[in-house]
Amino acid sequence: MTMIIDCHGHYTVLPKAHDDWREKQKAAFKAGEAAPPYPAITDDEIRETIEANQLRLVKERGADMTIFSPRASAMAPHVGDQSVAVKWGRVCNDLIARVVGLYPEVFAGVCMLPQSPEADMTSSIAELKRCAGMGFIGCNLNPDPGGGHFKHPPLTDAYWFPFYEAMCELDVPAMIHVSGSCNPAMHATGAYYIAADTIAFMQLLEGDLFSRFPTLRFIIPHGGGAVPYHWGRYRGLADMLKKSDLSGHLMNNVFFDTCVYHQPGINLLADVIDNKNILFGSEMVGAVRGIDPTTGFYFDDTKRYVDALDISDAERHAIFEGNARRVFPRLDAQLKARGL
Repeated sequence: MTMIIDCHGHYTVLPKAHDDWREKQKAAFKAGEAAPPYPAITDDEIRETIEANQLRLVKERGADMTIFSPRASAMAPHVGDQSVAVKWGRVCNDLIARVVGLYPEVFAGVCMLPQSPEADMTSSIAELKRCAGMGFIGCNLNPDPGGGHFKHPPLTDAYWFPFYEAMCELDVPAMIHVSGSCNPAMHATGAYYIAADTIAFMQLLEGDLFSRFPTLRFIIPHGGGAVPYHWGRYRGLADMLKKSDLSGHLMNNVFFDTCVYHQPGINLLADVIDNKNILFGSEMVGAVRGIDPTTGFYFDDTKRYVDALDISDAERHAIFEGNARRVFPRLDAQLKARGL
């Protein structure tokens, strides 16, 4: 029997005290003062937010497990300085750990990173290792910590190598995921996210990162941005740049999720991209929360799109479960320990 593993979930509706503290932290930094102590949040407050939102929808929509990380739009490493980013990352990741502790059969933790734009990756490496020690199975890596200006070096640059070494040592993948946009020319979820996904893929295409780090694994979310729609362009660019075929150059290490919110988009994704490179994801209670008037179902109810694909049972199993267990080996080990 196939498990339905959603590779892309965020804690988007949080205890009010957590969000209130963040506002106080930002105000304190602006005023040159110390932030107040982080508030005590009860298990009941966490249960209230989770059971009314992600947990309810996981059950209603027929999934079994969600790979869960802090709210992407609020990671905001460009806010404040490195000390602000480190503290914010810790309290957000600690909340995820508590959710996983309360619902270990439904949620698996993925951490955010304190990638302040002026800092190197030292603090991010420390936070990744701390979270791995708490049982987290992956991380969200922001290719543009500045929030919409793309001033950081490409993902193939040596700047990132110490972090990649830590990823390989821990055997964890990263979802390439930007945060909120501070550039008024880029709507966060409609423009910035999709652009960043596409830019990340092209950066990887231009380099030879995986010859140096052959076990490194990235998930590019939101269906891979514009990449599947322009697959011929990227195949042609690889040829022009004297790279090997994309199947060997990138696609042993790069994976896309199914956070594409209509059936034709999912059909195209499955037609163009090998099923071994597709992980089921929904990002429910995330960027698009409404009901599609043409279907009567929620846009982000993506399981029904995968169910409707004209593919074999083996291919559907790979998308729903097999690929996630392969890309997230720590999750696979946890499931095996539970007899699954």
